[in-house]
Amino acid sequence: MSPARTLYTALLWLLLPLIPLRLLWRGRRQPEYRAHWGERFAGKAPVARGPTIWIHAVSVGETRAAQPLVRALLAAYPQHRILLSHMTPTGRATARELFAADAGRIDSVYLPYDYPFAIRRFLERVRPDCGLVMETEVWPNLVAACAARRLPLLLVNARLSARSARGYRRLGALARDAFAGLAAIGAQTEGDAQRLRELGAGQVEVTGNLKFDASPDATQLALGSRLRERFGPRPVLLCASTREGEEALILDALAQAGGEFLTVIVPRHPQRFDDVAQLVAARGLAQQRRSADESIRSDTRIVLGDSMGELFAYYAAADLAFIGGSLLPLGGQNLIEACAVGTPVLIGPHTYNFLDATAQAIAAGAARRVVDAGDMVAQARTLLADRAARIAMGEAGRRFAATHAGATARTLQLIERTLASARR
Repeated sequence: MSPARTLYTALLWLLLPLIPLRLLWRGRRQPEYRAHWGERFAGKAPVARGPTIWIHAVSVGETRAAQPLVRALLAAYPQHRILLSHMTPTGRATARELFAADAGRIDSVYLPYDYPFAIRRFLERVRPDCGLVMETEVWPNLVAACAARRLPLLLVNARLSARSARGYRRLGALARDAFAGLAAIGAQTEGDAQRLRELGAGQVEVTGNLKFDASPDATQLALGSRLRERFGPRPVLLCASTREGEEALILDALAQAGGEFLTVIVPRHPQRFDDVAQLVAARGLAQQRRSADESIRSDTRIVLGDSMGELFAYYAAADLAFIGGSLLPLGGQNLIEACAVGTPVLIGPHTYNFLDATAQAIAAGAARRVVDAGDMVAQARTLLADRAARIAMGEAGRRFAATHAGATARTLQLIERTLASARR
């Protein structure tokens, strides 16, 4: 073990007593964190049941992004099962919802924390043919354990912002060894690829963004039609994947605006649903909750989207979507799903996690940038009154999403080549 990884592992051991406290604390608001603790240390990792492809998708965004790749792998490797690992209960729940029809071939577990004993136990029990890590999750002991077993570990749909790259550089040899230990990397853009190479990664190629290949199924589109009927005749502004601190800004701006349109707010994290409902109530805005499953009254200003797995349906039901995580310096969220269903997009100034996709969507005419919550509401009012402009933006969004499709096929080719090389 290198000196850098030895120090890293020692720090992990020092933090070990805090892990149960952290899980209990998070379990106060999200009880699912109190379950499956054995998996967090591989004490209850699933036993191998034939050939396995393991995919690590940390939370909701990574799990949704993995959907087209999982479908492709099921078709390309019919004798294999897929094991999805996560770090959050919402990621695990999303996997259950997305892949319910394939439950016989897909399992979901928590990935153990990056302790050498736990990682070794996990790999010994699962015995995967390869491992695929989605987007940015690179753990030093996990990479080293896979290398020791000659298990190909790939980073796919990889993205690395300039900010994240600076953070990794501060870790020095620890980060360089981890990135160099990966068997191959499929990066979303050339910028991501270059930053990964500068951190010591080898075998990097640009495969594109898997999220461009994600498409809503007929069930989601049908649900979107039903939601739209319940929303009624008013124009609908969707505020999707909002983060803590943003809802208050949006609600304050809406409180000063007229009530000629309906606003649907879907927080990114389900444990915050009740908190957002309280923010709405504190401003005296009439609200209803999606979970009540009722038609929306004419005096309702806010619909709280307190449901999981329905984001495509919300996009399909909306006239205009604001993508959250972008009003505050949080890096933004994925706007591709909205574009794919032809919903015009507004997005805030802070999009460093989705820099290229956002810039390309704006250049294509599918999205518009806002500077703050007040500007977002003002631009929303203008667009909601201009049907022709919305149609043009929606059509541009569909073209934008279709033009960038194909990442799944390129990623599958990278996996196949890496596996073939490992067998030699």
